[in-house]
Amino acid sequence: MKQISRYAYLILLVAVALLIGADYRWALFERIDAVAGDALTRASVTQRTPSPDIVLVNIDQKSLELLNAEAGSWPWPRAIHAELITAIAAQQPKAIIFDLLFNEMDTFRADSDALLRDTIASTPNVYVPTVLLGDGSGARLADLPASLGLIKTSAAQADARAPLLLPLILDPASWRGGLINFNHDGDGIGRHYLRYAERDGWRVPSLPAALARDFHWPAPPEARMRLNWTPRHATVSYADVYLDAGREKPQRPANEFTGKIVLIGTAAPGLMDLRPTPLSKTWPGVEILATAIDNLQHGDWLREPPRPWFAALAIAIAALLAIGFALGVNSLWLGAAMALVSLGGIAAMWAGLLRLYFLPLAMPLIWGWVYYWLAALTAYMKERARREATVRLFGRFLDPRVVGQLVAGGALNSAPAAREVTVLFSDIRGFTALSETRPPEEIVALINRYFSRQVAVIFRHGGTLDKFIGDAIMAFWGAPVDDADHARHAVAAALEMSRELELFRAELALAHIDFDIGIGIHTGRAVVGFIGADDRLDYTVIGDMVNLASRIEGQTKGIARILVSQATVEACGNVFQFIDRGLHNVKGRAEAVQLYEPKEER
Repeated sequence: MKQISRYAYLILLVAVALLIGADYRWALFERIDAVAGDALTRASVTQRTPSPDIVLVNIDQKSLELLNAEAGSWPWPRAIHAELITAIAAQQPKAIIFDLLFNEMDTFRADSDALLRDTIASTPNVYVPTVLLGDGSGARLADLPASLGLIKTSAAQADARAPLLLPLILDPASWRGGLINFNHDGDGIGRHYLRYAERDGWRVPSLPAALARDFHWPAPPEARMRLNWTPRHATVSYADVYLDAGREKPQRPANEFTGKIVLIGTAAPGLMDLRPTPLSKTWPGVEILATAIDNLQHGDWLREPPRPWFAALAIAIAALLAIGFALGVNSLWLGAAMALVSLGGIAAMWAGLLRLYFLPLAMPLIWGWVYYWLAALTAYMKERARREATVRLFGRFLDPRVVGQLVAGGALNSAPAAREVTVLFSDIRGFTALSETRPPEEIVALINRYFSRQVAVIFRHGGTLDKFIGDAIMAFWGAPVDDADHARHAVAAALEMSRELELFRAELALAHIDFDIGIGIHTGRAVVGFIGADDRLDYTVIGDMVNLASRIEGQTKGIARILVSQATVEACGNVFQFIDRGLHNVKGRAEAVQLYEPKEER
């Protein structure tokens, strides 16, 4: 339950972040989806084909240079545009759309403005742009001509105003068109196009929306639509069309623009109509307008499902990960599962684009990964704390290096259980007499030196130190680490303990200190594990075979330094030589016990 609650708290943390994100939507969520969507858009845009019904007449650098002699520097006299309209209109296009503003009078070329005004007035399918400014009061919306196509809603205010850049050089009846405002997201990238802008209950349509209205195309209900980008549309140079129209015998096709939607705009770098989009940081504004018109014409703008569903998906991913971590599933497996889910999410986003849906799956996937790393860190810290506690605990009984290796491999088992083990008891002979002739401090120092050397031997042979009982040592083999050769290792340790004693006695000879030891070993089944009170547990072994091992050690005096039972001899196989020391009666046993003295390995 504690594990589940730990990971549930992390889910709560993610949920709180998602709720807070309502106020920081762009920073926390939409930016993630936008960046992922941009990458997929660039990868998938070649799968789409731009509408063949849309042609761009581009005021490019070539046009600025070729028309410099006739029209002068930019901006050109508007009579140039009037002549172009006449040439294109002769081919009966579906619509002629300007991506150029006509909001300021040319006071030095009024006749040129008049020609454009008259030409557009006599050409019914010409559309011109307006722009909604960010500040200012502007014109009273109720007074604007019907040609602008303003929509008055039930909440419209009679005195509503909007700072609009209107095509003032034209007759109001020719103000057919709409907004061409660049609609960018929080990072400045344009991914949407306005369908309308609303001011005090009045809706000002965009230029693409005006076309959709006039040609009865479908349109999204939202105020803006997510663009479904295409490669560049068919483009011709403004200068090529204009100069060809002035020839006595035109060389361009006579039906080049018949039935087409013709957009007149600029992509020349010097005219500053380049915008950042998912496809490029410098995408021509007229191409953005063409894409919006293309989308409405074919009804293939990108639909956006409600975002709350994807926030719920993020929480669902976190919940599944929480269950996995709580059940102890390896974090690497969970990471692999998250990687597969992420690949599936990317595939779903790709498929969505191809089916006209923008699926914001990047956000739930990223938050899923955030939860994964938080939970993995939590699991790691918990496991690290567990290992450190285990190392501290078992370090009292085992060689710390062995404990570290076993904890890393997960091979330690501390739960009490019956198992086959070999128990060793070692006791000092003559300790009482020695204590009577030496100061207590010297005796303690001597015993500590002796214990240190003997415990090192036990650890070298893979034994577990159970406890010190006065001047005696109790150790066992076969737990907590499984050891099929526990009897052999115990006997080998006893033999080395005997040799180590001789070295220690040699060091003490000059101090006229001498003592001996007795070692008893028995093999059998016993209960091993942490045993004791809740606040004082010892890792120990209990059972009748432990008592027998202690009794065997008591029989060593006057017979041999090391004695082992018949069960230990049989468990050792033929590794050692054993001398039969006969049957012995031991306390607590009705039958005599056969004992053996081990010698070095064969």
